[in-house]
Amino acid sequence: MSGTEGDLDPRTERSPAVEPSKPRILKVLGPGLITGASDDDPSGIATYSQVGAQYAYGASWTLLFSYPLMSAIQMISARLGRTTGRGIAGNLRRYYPNWLVYTGVCLLVIANIINIGADIGAMGDAVKLIIGGPALVYVVLFGAGCAIAQVFLQYKKYVRILKWLSLALLSYVATLFIVKIDWAALATGFFTPHIEFSSDYLMAIVAIFGTTISPYLFFWQASQEVEDLKEKPKRHPLKDSPEQAKEADQRIELDTLAGMGISNFIALSIMVTAAATLNVHHITDIGSSAQAAEALEPVAGKFAELLFVIGIVGTGLLAVPVLAGSAAYGLGEALRWPTGLARKPKDAKAFYATIAIATMLGVALNFAPVNPIQALFWSAVVNGVVAVPIMVIMMLMSTDKRIMGEQVIGGWLLGLGWLSTGVMALCAVGMGASAVLN
Repeated sequence: MSGTEGDLDPRTERSPAVEPSKPRILKVLGPGLITGASDDDPSGIATYSQVGAQYAYGASWTLLFSYPLMSAIQMISARLGRTTGRGIAGNLRRYYPNWLVYTGVCLLVIANIINIGADIGAMGDAVKLIIGGPALVYVVLFGAGCAIAQVFLQYKKYVRILKWLSLALLSYVATLFIVKIDWAALATGFFTPHIEFSSDYLMAIVAIFGTTISPYLFFWQASQEVEDLKEKPKRHPLKDSPEQAKEADQRIELDTLAGMGISNFIALSIMVTAAATLNVHHITDIGSSAQAAEALEPVAGKFAELLFVIGIVGTGLLAVPVLAGSAAYGLGEALRWPTGLARKPKDAKAFYATIAIATMLGVALNFAPVNPIQALFWSAVVNGVVAVPIMVIMMLMSTDKRIMGEQVIGGWLLGLGWLSTGVMALCAVGMGASAVLN
């Protein structure tokens, strides 16, 4: 393929065909499913486990509240890619000043590298818990494996593997059938918002929103819509082919609602498991995601611990490539490199080099004397803060006719998008103010 920063090949013939009106569910569930599944990465697992251990069911309402907000912002991300044929950074570069482009991309890359390091470290800890040995060796192996898979696997096979890896999330649902849950307390916490004006609680809320509404998810889903355009010649950017808009929007909506719904249900399962096992036994502070799994054994048995560890490794293998890939898409589009996992490595050397370097820098962070759970938790906090300016820019782009043509975002989706942005901004400001006052 030719072109740069996600542009479609101009040699591709136009076709009147549109997206299938009655698609098979596995074909419909694509970028949204993978994005939602990767949202429950080891960073998210650690955050939900820590919050469940510390506050029991009291913070579970955030997952009900965040579902429509995260779904809306991900739909907007997908619509940006599907409508324009470019990713978020590609549109930024085309329509906004360079300083804004480079600032946004730098924030994304830094946050992603921190997140990669935290996730790979958690995977290493988890394997050590099961088979013993040095965690850092597993960290290096996982990092190398994730980088090699992205560089050398064919795009269609790679996406298929990511979909199968999303099944690892079911391990957290299985633990719900093992632990004893206080259903009345869960219902109260889930449907009744509870706010504590303390820096610890507000930071926990920011971490939850930061791991459910993360910048790398925006860039990834938009770029994957662009990849799908390249892989399916009958699809064209909606700005040029508005007749495809209705069915494309329906597919994006179904895909995203399903992916984000699965993501939040898994998050709730993790939080509930921690509340039902760790909190009730007065274990309110955990040192790593593997320790969270280990703590389940005395109260829920070895099987629960094993399922939890399988989930950490499986979701890590899913999330690390998404993190590295979204960083490469963002940087490549901003610098006009040839980008895309559908390209061969020799045709997009800088893009694939970015994936490898970002992954290896994440591995290197694990050799620093940093508390693993703190790294995981703070990566979620960093994501929560970084998301705010990127979301503002996305909302402005999605309503700009220069960018979206007649497919500008409006109605309920526009309202939920701005509400999501406002909530993230309030969380970040509240956390900062509470830290200063305390």
